[in-house]
Amino acid sequence: MMNRRDFLAASSACVAMGASGLVADDADEPGIIDAHSHIWARDIKSYPLAEGMTLDDLKPPSFTTEELLELVRPHGVTRVVLIQHRPFHGVDNSYMLDSMKKYPGVFTAVACVDATQDDVTGEMTRLQKAGAGAFRITPSEDGTTPWTESDGVRAMWKHAGEHGMVICPLINPEHLPMADQMCEEYPDTSVVIDHFARIGGDGQIRESDLKNLAKLARHRHTHVKTSAFYAFGKKQAPYDDLIPMIRRLCDAYGPERLMWASDLPYQLNSDNTYPDSLALIQDRIDFLSPSDKQWLLRKTAARVYFGESDPA
Repeated sequence: MMNRRDFLAASSACVAMGASGLVADDADEPGIIDAHSHIWARDIKSYPLAEGMTLDDLKPPSFTTEELLELVRPHGVTRVVLIQHRPFHGVDNSYMLDSMKKYPGVFTAVACVDATQDDVTGEMTRLQKAGAGAFRITPSEDGTTPWTESDGVRAMWKHAGEHGMVICPLINPEHLPMADQMCEEYPDTSVVIDHFARIGGDGQIRESDLKNLAKLARHRHTHVKTSAFYAFGKKQAPYDDLIPMIRRLCDAYGPERLMWASDLPYQLNSDNTYPDSLALIQDRIDFLSPSDKQWLLRKTAARVYFGESDPA
């Protein structure tokens, strides 16, 4: 098993191998989809860092598409949903877009835009045409203005619902009522809640938080990522303490609206590995049928992010 230390030690060798052997000839064959990974580049001339960031701020120092593919391919992962890492690259989504062009069919992307800009919906349309039809938002998307009072955020939700885009909230449990209200007001908008809405981030999985997340299941276009296991509950493999939360969400949403994701590269640290994350879904949850696992590990993400109406 490879942890972050092992991975970083091997990174230079991975890059030296080049991209020629990484193109996914099997991208059309059913395989696992990792529904959440960040990437970033040290080529800041081509891909500028966000204001105030320097190369010294990148942790780990490098996590390129080539390094990502070298890590996930041995575990049966054939496709990945790339998530713009706004702290590092701001709203310049070009590295993800270029990666999609370089490896057609392997990646899709969740972009970031500036909700305070007048033409935010025009930028969403441009990015959708470039292959990034999903958009990450946070509670601070419009400064301290709540989503419910932000013209820009409301425009994003409305535009997404009208044009087949996906809104991907990165929120904490206290923001679930606000997300619920937006889902209520924009029922045609597809929504994917990242990382269990960060329930259990302080080590405590509270019933009130689970109740609020399960409540969103009444919105038929809302989904949840069962992801970033390293960050919740005991924060250590094998993550069995997260199984009751996953069961609660399966009961509320059904496996067809849940998707597994790693949150690379942050899943990699001294106590957690990439295989650890996969193993929780593949091997440790006895109430998941083989069909359920197919939905969590591939089919939900294929439908929501890759646009497959009838995923294999």
